[in-house]
Amino acid sequence: MYSRQEASLIRRKFWTRFGQYMRPVNGATGDTVNWLNYKTGVKHIYFRMDAGRQNASVAIELRHTDAALRQHYFEQLGQLRSILEQITGERWEWQLLTADEDGNNISRISTSLAAVNIFKEADWPSIISFLKPRIIALDEFWMTVKEQFE
Repeated sequence: MYSRQEASLIRRKFWTRFGQYMRPVNGATGDTVNWLNYKTGVKHIYFRMDAGRQNASVAIELRHTDAALRQHYFEQLGQLRSILEQITGERWEWQLLTADEDGNNISRISTSLAAVNIFKEADWPSIISFLKPRIIALDEFWMTVKEQFE
């Protein structure tokens, strides 16, 4: 087991490495993108990447505190599901109601890679190979559909 500080340092090292790896990659519009802190430009819609002891994931999170508006965004994205799946080349998991790490209600559309561990540096290439094409595909998807959410 790692101490909290050691775990934090390992996570920071991984995300720094991932950020360096992604730095030369431009977004769908050709602009520079901060891949680690992707800005959708629409309040309450976030793209998240995560890696932990058991898996890595990429998600679209809807964090509006108004459940009706959160559901409306979720349904709008649901109408665009075929575009998302065509661009990413895979099916994603759709959760209308789930909780975040703080217990807040959110909606999440995600995909994950099982059996990887951010604390095993040998798993980092697999995690990066999973995250990179999916966050790039989400950027392409978002450039295609963003106008419908503004």
